[in-house]
Amino acid sequence: MKSVIVALAGVLAAVTTACSADTAASGDLGPATGAGDRGWPFAVEEVDQFDEPWAMAFLPGSGDLLVTERSGTLHLRHADSGERVEVEGTPEVVDAGQGGLGDVLPGPTYAEDGLVYLSWAEAGDGGVGAAVGRARLETSGDEASLEDLEVIWRQTPKTDGEGHFSHRLAFSPDGENLFVSSGDRQLGDPAQDTTNTLGTIVRLTPGGEPAPGNPMADESGATAEIWSWGHRNPLGLEFAPDGTLWSSEMGPEGGDELNLIEAGANYGWPEVSDGSDYGGGEIPDHADGDGYAAPERSWTPSISPGSLLIYGGDLFEDWQGDAFLGALSGEALVRVDLDGKAAGEAEVFDMGQRIRAVEEGPDGAIWLLEDEGAGRLLRLTPSSAESS
Repeated sequence: MKSVIVALAGVLAAVTTACSADTAASGDLGPATGAGDRGWPFAVEEVDQFDEPWAMAFLPGSGDLLVTERSGTLHLRHADSGERVEVEGTPEVVDAGQGGLGDVLPGPTYAEDGLVYLSWAEAGDGGVGAAVGRARLETSGDEASLEDLEVIWRQTPKTDGEGHFSHRLAFSPDGENLFVSSGDRQLGDPAQDTTNTLGTIVRLTPGGEPAPGNPMADESGATAEIWSWGHRNPLGLEFAPDGTLWSSEMGPEGGDELNLIEAGANYGWPEVSDGSDYGGGEIPDHADGDGYAAPERSWTPSISPGSLLIYGGDLFEDWQGDAFLGALSGEALVRVDLDGKAAGEAEVFDMGQRIRAVEEGPDGAIWLLEDEGAGRLLRLTPSSAESS
């Protein structure tokens, strides 16, 4: 059963549309600087700042942090010193609109081979599209580089425009499959056409081939890659500790979604949505029996979810298994109580800045990256009251 949050008081009063340009909020850096006279169950520590951050990932073993910037820069931040180096050998990216260097993720065999996976927007025949590649991360002293970078997947077809690449990455818990979210490139209708990968979530082998057992694995081409379709702009993709796959997705005007992703499901875009077309055009809402998978939770007005974490740590014990969404236009961190495949109540923490990425640290702390303009790296730990 879908659940709609309407008018999040005080937090979303000035929300812009879910597809607004990536323009950072102006003015004060906001309440996240404080450690918490707001009754929050966490304290906030500012630990670094970046220019155009998009994603981050902690490396197994060392706890070092990789941070991508949309311009094409990849940073390696050392856990022990806080010093960071620029990683050489990144791909050439199209840094325009919502395009640029995107997600980063250590491979399931990183401890043995040093492989990391990246996504970005690239130019080619027909325009621009998302790409996914992998390379070996080499470090030596104050130097780091990507070696033997190879493209393993491309969004098809390439199109004009600078929006809705999505290109979030997630490995299945067993490390056997790579999932990639692929946006509709602001075209809508291709999301209902399974002969292309626009508006889909694809399931691949670690080498980029269509994974065996996909819903249409006996078909050829793009169709064989598809795990689910009918998506608009899924910018969050994450496995829960129990193995279920979740995605956060930007709707049009309203209708942002938190979806439980299941094989062969059609999530309805652009035929149905809990939001409306820009300019006031109506889209049928999700309804029982319409043949489309409805969101477990949706938001109107929009919060613009740009990322997703399913928490699995011990530091915030009461939040184990819950979803955390970084809200861009909503300028908030949103927690959704998850119980298996059911989404319950939501809690909104007004951060005063656009939250681009959310990640869990090795010790269970929750880390946030603000969007460009502020660009701070924040570390959330239980407040004194919560810990006592």
